[in-house]
Amino acid sequence: MLWDTHMHSHFSTDSQADIHEMIQASKEARLDGICFTDHLDLDYAPFSDDFLLDIPAYLNEMQAVQREFSNEFPICIGIEIGLQPHLEKTLPEIIKANPFDFVIGSSHLVHRQDPYYPEYYIGKTEDEAYREYFESILENLAVFNCFDIYGHIDYIVRYGPNKNQLYTYEKFSDILDEILRTLIEKGKGIEINTAGFKYGLGHPNPTEAVLKRYRELGGEIITIGADAHKPQHVAYEFFRVPEILKTAGFKYYTVFHQRKPVFHKLD
Repeated sequence: MLWDTHMHSHFSTDSQADIHEMIQASKEARLDGICFTDHLDLDYAPFSDDFLLDIPAYLNEMQAVQREFSNEFPICIGIEIGLQPHLEKTLPEIIKANPFDFVIGSSHLVHRQDPYYPEYYIGKTEDEAYREYFESILENLAVFNCFDIYGHIDYIVRYGPNKNQLYTYEKFSDILDEILRTLIEKGKGIEINTAGFKYGLGHPNPTEAVLKRYRELGGEIITIGADAHKPQHVAYEFFRVPEILKTAGFKYYTVFHQRKPVFHKLD
């Protein structure tokens, strides 16, 4: 019995999911609880106004849903913010001003380019493109503390020319270790994001090797999310999660309530 703490609804630009349908799918998956984490990506160049979030409307609707299901199913309210260094003042102010339970910090853009699109890879080898992505995470970590965990750390391998066929933790261990050490020093966690299976990678994001290394370095905060944008993807491949986490050395997973981590034992 697990919590899915990374999911999206119609409040995210890239989702049309009905909130009640997401909740019903979560109950059918026999989850212990969920957290909605809709997207806020400010200055989403080159698309400017995409991935904005109407936070007052979002909170109003989510709080109404919380009340509706208060006696039968736990629902937390989170947000997934797209980190970019030039937003170092704006994003913390937004987070401070709103009562989120959980904040995922993610890298969706690399120096104002979206690695979802082939144009990002022009003039770079795949390894260079991936390394630039990881370097951008370190740039974000140098200026941000307003998040609880860093989302899908190797997200970029979903979209590279060869996806993860040539990607390994070992190839990028120097910079990945620096990312993980920095997160641990800041008291921040990471997630196991099972959407990697949905994208045909055969592994979660980040990979099992990265999860294991985070634990070896002393990291303890690990959340679980399917990154679902549709009801059918809620708790995607969650049957794999306990064994993956136990093999990596974890005994507990984490759920955030009012920005505080609560640890749940892995059965």
